[in-house]
Amino acid sequence: MTTDERRQVRLRANERCEYCQMRQQDEAWSRFHVEHIIPRKHKGGDDLGNLGLCCQHCNLHKGSNLSGFDPSTGLMTRLFHPREDVWGEHFSVVGLEILGCTAIGRTTVEVLDMNSVKRMSFRQALREAGDLK
Repeated sequence: MTTDERRQVRLRANERCEYCQMRQQDEAWSRFHVEHIIPRKHKGGDDLGNLGLCCQHCNLHKGSNLSGFDPSTGLMTRLFHPREDVWGEHFSVVGLEILGCTAIGRTTVEVLDMNSVKRMSFRQALREAGDLK
């Protein structure tokens, strides 16, 4: 992957994690990852359509997962795909919590542990500093 491709991914994502929507500027201690949405392990390529911007928290939890179990139905469900899915159709934000509105959203929230105590505390600190609405 070239430097220009990495730059394009960052610009396209507006320097936000494409999963939890955290801003890069709020996590200055850790440069967001340009990740393979479909991991190489599963034959995902380096094309721009398979690259996404991901915060360290989401990327480490996603790993090479493509799916997980929907906590509401127990059914195996694919994860959110930033190039194919619309964030607002699968997620909503209530207070400090990211909620999955669909099976894909619920599964992604669960697998990526988007509402861990640590992430919720971080969102609270950002809100108190006036950096999160």
